[in-house]
Amino acid sequence: MGALIWYGTALGIVATLAMDVWALFLYAALKQNRPNWRPAGRWFVAVSRGRFLHENITALETHPQENLIGWTGHYAVGILYGIVFAAIVGMDWRQDPAFLPAFVFGIITVGAGWFIMQPGMGLGIAASKTPNPNKVRFLNLAAHTIFALGLYGAGLALAG
Repeated sequence: MGALIWYGTALGIVATLAMDVWALFLYAALKQNRPNWRPAGRWFVAVSRGRFLHENITALETHPQENLIGWTGHYAVGILYGIVFAAIVGMDWRQDPAFLPAFVFGIITVGAGWFIMQPGMGLGIAASKTPNPNKVRFLNLAAHTIFALGLYGAGLALAG
């Protein structure tokens, strides 16, 4: 069990890092917004206090550590996903990683953002209350595809 947790943790860190590198590329090449985990940090704080749903997360009082909490939460979720993925695919995948399981899992993880986090922050289901929901959805799918590539790449690096 310990080996699975360490393996999944490594997968999750690499995959989350891949997402972040992708976001920085989008910022540098296409002038997309930089990753901003402050609102997520504010939401994580509110959730820890029992408040899950908000009309507008930016209307909440700021927390002095919300940026750190947001980034920490982002990586904690990525690690959790890595551990869950490792448990699902088992030792066969660890010995011979294939992209398809990682891709399917990466796309499934978009659901947590679309149906839990975004509505909880007041952005609506699948960003429906944002100015350009289809753009947000596309970027979410692209980021989680990169997450899947990170899972696969880490799996290849750790194979054996």
